[in-house]
Amino acid sequence: MAGPSPEELLTSTDAVLDTFKSELPGLGEADDAQIIGVAGRVVLALNAVNEAHNECAYETDEREQLREFIDQSLTEHGVDIVALTARHGLGRYQTTNKWPKW
Repeated sequence: MAGPSPEELLTSTDAVLDTFKSELPGLGEADDAQIIGVAGRVVLALNAVNEAHNECAYETDEREQLREFIDQSLTEHGVDIVALTARHGLGRYQTTNKWPKW
């Protein structure tokens, strides 16, 4: 039984990241719950993509690149990730570590 094609994976991942990018404007002024909500939604959506691709959509390097993209995108839109994670007792790169299954 053949799995989904790489094009399907790319299309699904791009759709998730496009939705995420549409939520970024104004996050620099948002409260922690809103920021964490945006981060959580993108990770949960990527989990769904992974599940749809037999739990093997993303290799280790790709997972790290996705996490880095999320973190960098938040930073570029005015979110102080260091302060955000410190306020919640998290390490610097733990903004997206709560939800991944990929």
